[in-house]
Amino acid sequence: MSMSGATDLNGRAFHLIGVGGAGMSVLAQLLAERGATVTGSDAAGGDAFDHLRGLGLTVALGHDAAHVPAGATVVVSTAIKEDNPELAAARERGQEVIHRSQALALAARGRDFVAVAGAHGKTTTSGMLAQALSVAGEDPSFAIGGVVRDLGTGAHLGAGRAFVAEADESDRSFLNYDPCLAVVTNVEPDHLDSYGTPEAFERAFLDFACRVRSGGRLIVCTDDPGGARLARAAAERGVLVTTYGATDTGPDGAGGRDGGARRAHVRVEVTERRAGGTSALLTLRSDEPGAGRVQDPARPQDEDRAVIGPIALELALPGDHVALDAAGAWAAGLELGVAPGVMARALGSFGGTGRRFEARGEAAGVRVIDDYAHHPTEIEALLTAAREVADARGGRVLALFQPHLFSRTRAFADRFGAALGRADFVVVTSIYPARETQEDFPDVTGATVADRVEGARARYVADHDRAARLLAEAARPGDVALTIGAGDVTRLGPVILERLGAGQDGPAQ
Repeated sequence: MSMSGATDLNGRAFHLIGVGGAGMSVLAQLLAERGATVTGSDAAGGDAFDHLRGLGLTVALGHDAAHVPAGATVVVSTAIKEDNPELAAARERGQEVIHRSQALALAARGRDFVAVAGAHGKTTTSGMLAQALSVAGEDPSFAIGGVVRDLGTGAHLGAGRAFVAEADESDRSFLNYDPCLAVVTNVEPDHLDSYGTPEAFERAFLDFACRVRSGGRLIVCTDDPGGARLARAAAERGVLVTTYGATDTGPDGAGGRDGGARRAHVRVEVTERRAGGTSALLTLRSDEPGAGRVQDPARPQDEDRAVIGPIALELALPGDHVALDAAGAWAAGLELGVAPGVMARALGSFGGTGRRFEARGEAAGVRVIDDYAHHPTEIEALLTAAREVADARGGRVLALFQPHLFSRTRAFADRFGAALGRADFVVVTSIYPARETQEDFPDVTGATVADRVEGARARYVADHDRAARLLAEAARPGDVALTIGAGDVTRLGPVILERLGAGQDGPAQ
């Protein structure tokens, strides 16, 4: 990434606490590209941290008050506690402290901001959109919570009008944005430790939709019941809405009964499922003049187009869920002025993002794949896609799952068990606690999930390395072995490969 795009943040200084995290590292790059002086610190380091050092940014390992420049605006995420020595020092000095989302809004200032939200699917959808716009020659800016493989980064400050970013609902920080386009992949209840109830979670998404700027648009998947409710409620508030999904529901179908939510609808029809990709057709039906463009006074509006398509879509990744994400990205691309066929072809170039069905290698005839899935619906979609790959190889699906958060594990234990039941053999390891502690959830462990997988196909092994070795020992040629979760389970793919390569010469200890 070039650091040559100095702009309107010249003279500003920012210090990012936890700069090695996915979201923070991306933000650091963007702020630097806009001309700001950027420093940061991180407790653990890692690849993103090392990348920032390689770009020439001053980043320190560990947290110490001495790391904080006196004149800098301090940027934090919800994970940073008030007793952090750097944050405490900034508070004592009276320095400005802002949330990561507020800093990202500064980095996006002056662009057509596209915020992609949802309990799951937002990294893939935002990554797809960023890459497709790049391939289409739009040179977008983007801030993605994972590396877009073909672009080699999760952050870029482009010369084009569009700025694509993931919008985090977990701490309500997506309410700090005023996007021209809001894309919502689903509104499945999550983060109930913060929201309390599914109803409160849904209300936050409606608040988010209502922050879309005048003349902008909400694009929402209505295959998800929560998304359908959001579409109706937002339309009733006067927000322009485009829905998308596999259901053939056009603007005339339920529009009069649901508040006019479906004035425009993108249908995706999967026509072929393969181990190495997915074929689909995309069709936009609309009763709106000028459908397919952001309502911007600087842009001429198109003629009334009742139907666009069907447009062929050829994706290089397996899974109906990937085609669904592509439909949302396609709808956003049309709103940004990209021709329908051009946008579909550009989406076909997408090779995925880091930790989303990411191949880690193959040994002893077993393919190892890593995925960030940490919500039951994500896991169901992942294992369905993995089954396509395994069937083509004549093998089985094996899953090593690390739950994320004690509260999420307790809330969705039954659903996790049902989702993991799609695998042929499951190993569940200890929970990644993130911001929570075991002491507050004494009765919640990985066994809470393993015990809910039907049959004798699941084992609970708390030790991560032992869990990885057990999975490797259960594998045979043709199998697909997955490491699944949002925590440090990602490091276990190499452990599985090493064990497979050693010839499985003894039982795990």
